[in-house]
Amino acid sequence: MAKLGKRMKSAREAVAGKSDISVEDAITLIKSNAKAKFDETVEIAMNLGVDPRHADQMVRGTVSLPNGTGKTVRVAVFARGPKAEEAKEAGADIVGAEDLMETIQGGTIEFDRCIATPDMMPVVGRLGKILGPRNLMPNPKVGTVTMDVAQAVQDAKGGQVQFRAEKAGVVHAGVGKASFEADKLVENVRAFVDAVQKAKPAGAKGAYLKKISLTSTMGPGVTVDITSATGNA
Repeated sequence: MAKLGKRMKSAREAVAGKSDISVEDAITLIKSNAKAKFDETVEIAMNLGVDPRHADQMVRGTVSLPNGTGKTVRVAVFARGPKAEEAKEAGADIVGAEDLMETIQGGTIEFDRCIATPDMMPVVGRLGKILGPRNLMPNPKVGTVTMDVAQAVQDAKGGQVQFRAEKAGVVHAGVGKASFEADKLVENVRAFVDAVQKAKPAGAKGAYLKKISLTSTMGPGVTVDITSATGNA
């Protein structure tokens, strides 16, 4: 087993024995342990009582975090004509059609969010095996297949976060940077949890929110009291 460095050993000692604590206390711990040489991302992981292999138990959606993510999001848009111009004016980093498809097929993916107008989906559909596994495939359910490309670009750039349950029923996302003020991170965490709660699928049985953990990019995780995370404490 690899030997722990002094920083990680100290961080683990700080959270030892602390579990199911309030969101406020968890954020305080995470911020104090985020001592990497870069601005670490604060991440949330939620274990849900769902089996995403069943269509009626899939959890996915978007949430606009009240205080943004602190991350620069690169946006690609599949559009033609006036809609392509609209996307460029809204701040899209890459705009194209068949040319963009060929670039992606060639192995160049220089974006974090992909948006498309409905008429472009036959072209985008050819990229399913490339974009799908990277969770980049445009989807009308999360607002990335739309005629309002300007709004979609602004949402992506302004702190909107997409979430989707993975095979084991886990949803995770970045909810801000360690440099954020604690109260702003707390607001972001609760906004994210609220969005996941509202996305509860009809097929979910029993306990839906099973476990919530917070961590920073290079720090240890800590479990959070579910009642505190939902704002019902």
